[in-house]
Amino acid sequence: MKEINKKRIVIVAWVIFYVYVLLLAYFLFFSERYGRDMVTENYNLRPFREIKRFIKYREQIGIEGFLVNILGNVLAFSPFGFLLPLLNSAYRKFYKIAILSILFSLVVELSQLILKVGVFDVDDIFLNSIGGIIGYLSFLIFHAIYKKIYGQSF
Repeated sequence: MKEINKKRIVIVAWVIFYVYVLLLAYFLFFSERYGRDMVTENYNLRPFREIKRFIKYREQIGIEGFLVNILGNVLAFSPFGFLLPLLNSAYRKFYKIAILSILFSLVVELSQLILKVGVFDVDDIFLNSIGGIIGYLSFLIFHAIYKKIYGQSF
């Protein structure tokens, strides 16, 4: 019975991971709602510049713009940090998830720069990486609960 639970968890995690990657690709590269239908050559190489701007001008930008830029970047990468260690036990170390989150975010940002969709922003790399780490910490909590209930790891 316990082996079936582990197998089901991994199968469901793979399905969720594929759906997650497809949705992330859509929102990051194709969504007209977030300006992906326009060709742009914007970039920000100064750390915390855009984060400060979004905090300082949050009332002018509006709550949706603020939440999408600040919290959206964090939440968008949380599943990455949660699902990787669930899919493969080799990714159950903090430093691996931190490095992979940074690299994955960097690839996304460089792709946006090369394809001229969205904005290459070092702040996004920072926020996305924080999201991956939060996802990993959530995995650790979930894993601890699972081990307590089932008496074993998955």
